[in-house]
Amino acid sequence: QVQLGESGGGLVQAGDSLRLSCTASGRTASLSVMAWFRQAPGKEREFVAAISWSSLFTYSADSVKGRFTIARDVAPNTVDLQMDSLKVQDTAVYYCAARTRPQYSSVSTYRASHEMDWWGSGTLVTVSS
Repeated sequence: QVQLGESGGGLVQAGDSLRLSCTASGRTASLSVMAWFRQAPGKEREFVAAISWSSLFTYSADSVKGRFTIARDVAPNTVDLQMDSLKVQDTAVYYCAARTRPQYSSVSTYRASHEMDWWGSGTLVTVSS
């Protein structure tokens, strides 16, 4: 099993920056991909960004490209999501997710929720105008 704990959410204004962190514990030796998803009120959960745990290759959704950066933190088993130039429409609960099944293809293919095996409980990001 893998447990995921997110931190860093909060209330910011449009144009501000925020950094989310997610730390994995448990069976971390099997981590292959870590990702962030988000769910806005009344909407379906959507993919934000993913990182291959071995190659460090990343992939981001078009809606956040150039503004959000996913990266492996220096802290063990921790992934960050640096969010810059935040917009009101970025308001959502952000979920960290991890995959412990092997990575068979490019990290860009791991955008669907069912590709991930473990989920955090989420952290709320609210962007005001």
